[in-house]
Amino acid sequence: MSAPEPGPGLVQVYTGDGRGKTTSALGQALRAAGHGLPVYIIQFMKGWPHYGELAALQHQPGITLRQFGRAGFVDRQHPEPIDVQMAQEALAHARQVVQTGAHSLVILDEINVALDWGLIELDDVLDLIAHRPRHVELVLTGRGAPAELIAIADLVTEMREIKHPYQQGIVSRRGIDY
Repeated sequence: MSAPEPGPGLVQVYTGDGRGKTTSALGQALRAAGHGLPVYIIQFMKGWPHYGELAALQHQPGITLRQFGRAGFVDRQHPEPIDVQMAQEALAHARQVVQTGAHSLVILDEINVALDWGLIELDDVLDLIAHRPRHVELVLTGRGAPAELIAIADLVTEMREIKHPYQQGIVSRRGIDY
């Protein structure tokens, strides 16, 4: 299948306290890849190799995924130097990937959290967005998207938790929640 002509790349933000931000972005990745568009996913603050979606993406041609994070959680109040370093490496890698223009869709998963927690600088992210090739679509996910990012985005979706199984004592389920 030949790739469609690239159109103007927009900026999408998936944020909010409800679940489904990464899942929505991955759905967008599958849709794009299904139409022959090359996709690159960069995950900030995620280093766990056992996500089910990662295993599925390995079998999907046209999608590249790279994680920048440890297998443990980042302490929001006191991030370790390695957490800051990995987030900054993720942003530098994102800049390289975006600037090549080789991928029609670039997903920066959990970048909003990395911003909110002070692991990377907002001005650097805004610069990446402003200087991307015209056809590159960007999807930025994670809780706590800053107002400046929301203001320049073309599409913003806020996931809002109304009810969650955790409230009933149901823990994360393999194949459903991870």
